[in-house]
Amino acid sequence: MIPNFSMEQLRQAAISFPMFGENFSICPSASFTLFGKEIYLYGVIIALGFVLAIVYCVKVVCPRFGLASDDMYDMLLAAVPLGIIGARLYYCLTYKNALGINPYLEDPVSMLYIWNGGLAIYGGVIGGVIGIALVSKLKKIRFGAMLDVAAFAVLIGQTVGRWGNFFNREAFGWTENINTVFCRMGLTVPGEETFYVHPTFLYESLWNLIGFIGLHVFSKRVRRRFDGQVAVMYFAWYGFGRMLIEGLRTDSLWLIPDKIRISQLLAAITFVAALVVLLLACRKKDRVLWAEKKAQLAAAQAAESSAETVQEAEISGESVEAAEEDETEQKPEPEQELEDGQ
Repeated sequence: MIPNFSMEQLRQAAISFPMFGENFSICPSASFTLFGKEIYLYGVIIALGFVLAIVYCVKVVCPRFGLASDDMYDMLLAAVPLGIIGARLYYCLTYKNALGINPYLEDPVSMLYIWNGGLAIYGGVIGGVIGIALVSKLKKIRFGAMLDVAAFAVLIGQTVGRWGNFFNREAFGWTENINTVFCRMGLTVPGEETFYVHPTFLYESLWNLIGFIGLHVFSKRVRRRFDGQVAVMYFAWYGFGRMLIEGLRTDSLWLIPDKIRISQLLAAITFVAALVVLLLACRKKDRVLWAEKKAQLAAAQAAESSAETVQEAEISGESVEAAEEDETEQKPEPEQELEDGQ
């Protein structure tokens, strides 16, 4: 079985990957000091994923889905805080240690110590979707289009953010035949023997990276059938992968001890629900996408503006011609001028 070490002991463990050689071992610190303050790499990596998601979505995704950069920033201002709150609350309210005790309920202030790790994707999704729905309502932007953009941001955040688990030495898995697993990861706590685990954080990071690449290519080369299709495809992809990976983890929360894991059940429900929505929606005829509607409105406005410009030019031209005619009529004939002179 997995040795029962504290979080502090695990954070000091050396990490090895036998597939890179027997002598390959590293011991990265979980934090560093900057200007006298301890900075945790878990938070730094999440921030890095956040920045990369913003840059990619603003530069690539928003124009493709009919959103302006300001729409993206407004969405982030609402979805990110609510997403973090939701992810942290979900984790803290459902977590139990080896003794079956929830330490966060005994010490609620510790819920604020987010830099120590402990975020749950399902709570984050719920909070984020609420934030996106609010912005969609206020700005009168189609909800599905905003969800599509958010799906790319979440995939990037998950792909990068999972590496925070690497530095914290958490979110790993174990099986009886772990020594036969090619990509197993070794953890060596000071003064203890090495034990091997499944690097499930790595599995999930790679799974999300593949999903991101697939959705990027799909959205670029294939016309979507409806707004929200990319988001539904994300839920199906992530749900299926998480359902498989969660079965390997040692830190799962159980609905029924040793039988049903909460996250695995939710992942299965997410996968099936997304698949059903996708199949039903794709059976209907294609709808006008938000990006196409915006393009049509922009073209109509441009045509109207052009027509007004031409009309103004015609009116201006007619005025000039009328003025010239008046000037010609008022100008005396040469003979008349001569007679007047005599």
